[in-house]
Amino acid sequence: MDFSGKYQLESHENFEAFMKAVGLPDDEIEKGKDIKSISEIHQDGKDFKVTVTAGTKVVLYSFTVGEECELETFTGEKAKSVVHMDGNKLTVCVKGIESVTELTGDTIINILTFEGIVYKRLSRRI
Repeated sequence: MDFSGKYQLESHENFEAFMKAVGLPDDEIEKGKDIKSISEIHQDGKDFKVTVTAGTKVVLYSFTVGEECELETFTGEKAKSVVHMDGNKLTVCVKGIESVTELTGDTIINILTFEGIVYKRLSRRI
């Protein structure tokens, strides 16, 4: 399954509670809750390059499935982790945040879980 493409956040559920739980300051939560981020994904086999643009903030991720990499949390902390791929799903756990990203047709569903709080994001290919 090829994740390559450009996707725009269409909807998200439980943003504020999740971001508060992971330690994002209230002013950052307020600024970010209505931003429709754009994710640009380039996949070459097991190698991924992901650019996420949310307002003026741009975050770049680069990883190879199954190999240790450094990823950035919502609070800007960097942590080492390993991304796994199973069919159309990418899974990773970073600093206690479990992330499952599933590609179904032109839709990416990203479910993040931290201390029992679930944040669901739905993005569509543009």
